[in-house]
Amino acid sequence: MAADNAAKVIDPQTNSSTTRKPLYEGSTQYKSWRYSPEQLEQVRTSLNAAAVAVIRNTFEADEPGSSSDVLFLNANEEQLLVKLYITKIPQLCGHFRFPEEVEATAISYLKRFYLKNTVMDWHPKNVMLTALFLATKTTNNPISLESYTSNIPKTSNSDVLDLEFLVSQSLNFEFAVWHAHRALWGIWLDLQSLPDVSEDLRPHDVYDIAIKHVRASRFTDAELIYTPSQIALASLALASPLLAERWADSKAVAGAAQPLSATLDPTLGAIKYIITQMGHPPDVEAVREVDRRLKVCKNPEKVPGSKAYLARQVAEQRRAEEKRNKKAEDVRRAVTESVNPFGSELNEDEKAKQLAELDDDDD
Repeated sequence: MAADNAAKVIDPQTNSSTTRKPLYEGSTQYKSWRYSPEQLEQVRTSLNAAAVAVIRNTFEADEPGSSSDVLFLNANEEQLLVKLYITKIPQLCGHFRFPEEVEATAISYLKRFYLKNTVMDWHPKNVMLTALFLATKTTNNPISLESYTSNIPKTSNSDVLDLEFLVSQSLNFEFAVWHAHRALWGIWLDLQSLPDVSEDLRPHDVYDIAIKHVRASRFTDAELIYTPSQIALASLALASPLLAERWADSKAVAGAAQPLSATLDPTLGAIKYIITQMGHPPDVEAVREVDRRLKVCKNPEKVPGSKAYLARQVAEQRRAEEKRNKKAEDVRRAVTESVNPFGSELNEDEKAKQLAELDDDDD
């Protein structure tokens, strides 16, 4: 399957020459998590602006004029902080000896989470830990919560579990991820069967170099813009332009006006630029400055013990109480009118029993 998926390097949106629908085109990743660079910028800028407006209003409601001196993070600074915690996932996976599938999936989850949320609401540290723990389950590499948290300093079970539903909800409960490292392996297997590619032309260190480029791509937005097989082929091209060209041309449609490698060159060039220029950890000092400012502009409603946090808790408790009271009133009305939710009448003994149970629940 990996080789078949890797063969679909041309974007399915423009590949009108084939009648077979690629499997990737039916995935939630293709439908929900692909953007143009402009769309990505717009999503993040809009999310950041909305968060700043909400937090500013919260500051002003608590103390008028208090937000005037606050230097809020912009979208690029948010991404810088997220990127730092993306780079920590491989370190943790190495410590736990998780397979590459877990690492790649957790990184994808973290990126996707911050297309729906902001670091000013949810700090990437705990989100990263939750995303990694969730990835162990969705990739069928489970670890007990106790074993997980006990091996991470200053981490409790609640640090992970409290955010698990929020992370899952932000992912739209779409947990399957298609990865470039799988596509690269498919391409590599294909190369072994090409008649014009001898063993001397494909030494194994070429694959080792290519997989390093795939891993570097995880520090970038490449997977949100391009298909896994495009990223895999670009990574191979960085390791061996000849092998990438031979493989691409072997997939060309008969009678094409030009070699497939020439058709793909602009796309692969853009991916190679992203990997080589952005596929590295961020500057630590720059991130520290962002994190320092985050302490000042973090949403007060998310800071335990703050006035805004306590006020929100009271409001949520009030809404929950109103919901319970409404439900209780609906049940009482149904009982007193001798009609249950299924439409059958209740006898006197059933009425008394339901009222007694309701009174017990209210206690």
